[in-house]
Amino acid sequence: MEIKNIIFDFGGVLVDWNPRYFFKDYFNDDEKMEYFLEHIAQSEWNEEQDRGRLLSEGTDIQVKKFPEWEKELRAYYDNWTIMLKSDIPENVEVLRRLENTDYHLFGLTNWSEETFPYALENYDFFQIFDGKIVVSGTEKLIKPDPKIWHVLMDRYDINASESVFIDDNPKNIEMAHSLGFSTIKVNPDTNLEQELAILGVKF
Repeated sequence: MEIKNIIFDFGGVLVDWNPRYFFKDYFNDDEKMEYFLEHIAQSEWNEEQDRGRLLSEGTDIQVKKFPEWEKELRAYYDNWTIMLKSDIPENVEVLRRLENTDYHLFGLTNWSEETFPYALENYDFFQIFDGKIVVSGTEKLIKPDPKIWHVLMDRYDINASESVFIDDNPKNIEMAHSLGFSTIKVNPDTNLEQELAILGVKF
């Protein structure tokens, strides 16, 4: 089936977000930083904020659990913008080239509703999606829950078999594939243009 829709995840695909960009200097001790990110401010905790929990509520919950880490936990979302280091230029370039084609472009992202407006405001390429972005924090659903793909498909009348889904998370790729999407798993060395061309996307 011919590809008509191209759906982008954002973190790790179009933008480079990593809490280490802030905490490396904050701790100045890689071992302590990795302990904190693995056991205290772990990704499962951050995902609940992506699912729609308020940043303040998520922070308070974790501070109650780990009062000795209160200062570091409160620093997490206070310095979130430092963690959003930059765009990923080679992939953004592919997106900009797709803007001038007939393909329909969409975003499907796990992102807190409170922090996403900052990204929208500071990275102009988000305008290419023309508002056709499904944000987990707004929907109170998070990938890889299949329901969030159904929100996207129903809202924009998308047929999975005519669509490519691009993400850096293997679980999300697996789920999208099971729903009938063509998929591209992005790694730091992925040539996105080449991968899209293999699927028949023409620039």
